[in-house]
Amino acid sequence: MSCVCSSIRSVKGFSLNSAQKIKFFVDLESISFVRKLKQSQDNDLMPLKFTSLHQNFAAEVSTISLRETFDDSTLAEIRKGMDVYAVLVFRRQTLTDSEQMDFARRLDGELHSKTGASALGKTRLGSEAIADISNVSSEGSLLEQQDRKRLYSLGNRLWHTDASFQDPAGRYSMLHARALPPVDADTLFADERAAFDALDDKTKTFLEGLTCHHSIVHSRQTLGFDFSDEEKLQLPGAFHPFVRNLKRAGRKSLYLASHAGQVMEMSLPEGRLLIWEMIQHATQPEFVYRHKWQDGDLVIWDNRCTMHRATAFDDAKYRRELRRVTTLDLVEAPA
Repeated sequence: MSCVCSSIRSVKGFSLNSAQKIKFFVDLESISFVRKLKQSQDNDLMPLKFTSLHQNFAAEVSTISLRETFDDSTLAEIRKGMDVYAVLVFRRQTLTDSEQMDFARRLDGELHSKTGASALGKTRLGSEAIADISNVSSEGSLLEQQDRKRLYSLGNRLWHTDASFQDPAGRYSMLHARALPPVDADTLFADERAAFDALDDKTKTFLEGLTCHHSIVHSRQTLGFDFSDEEKLQLPGAFHPFVRNLKRAGRKSLYLASHAGQVMEMSLPEGRLLIWEMIQHATQPEFVYRHKWQDGDLVIWDNRCTMHRATAFDDAKYRRELRRVTTLDLVEAPA
């Protein structure tokens, strides 16, 4: 009660006496209101600070509680940061699944729920809008080495962008560390904007006229993982341009992924060679940021202009649990 009254006293228009005279029932709703109000006031006083993590992209954001971020000005600041850096790191975040999904909706709108994993069966988390990025079974034990879910998830070690096999595709992904192993289990990110900028003008013009078919069936088959015929019917793939025009950010970017299996304007072998060559180009060290996870990290990245991939660790020995939410690439909110 005392902490709530203290917060109420800080609200403009309330004096100590008037606040003491207010009779109200202290419940979760009133506490939530005060949190939102205080967070909005704090954000107005302290603009976000972005500290670069790589010469081309990626930044760590100053301390903020995303579950308590509701004001439009702070959300717009985060979007501006995404336009500049494409990958943002937020430390020490405490979020439930519902809080993570709610924040994603506030920041960028509708959520992606047609994941590749959903074709394999229902998630243990209860909602396809929050992806279970873990090596944990529905019973809570570590997945067996030949478990189909584990074999499917090995595809995360390929360079990819989330949900490019759907239309609309994914825009922002938000990955939250819930339980980390005591060994390195890093995630690599590649800046496809800088990779596009580094190409000569002739190549840029050529690539801008191309269209790719993206399919998670294709990317998993490259590792020898096969979907059943029934599962394949749920995952027909999608067509997207080889080069994306990021209008709000004012930049262009390659749009590549292991899901990209065919260039529609070329023969199948020539198209796949081009995709392979451009992925090799975009994942050179000068375009790559390596994220070393800390407990509570939440990383947001723009799938339209970055690729990412997981790195290997002893998943038969150590537990690793993260939750990912991805928004759909619909109309952009203002920044």
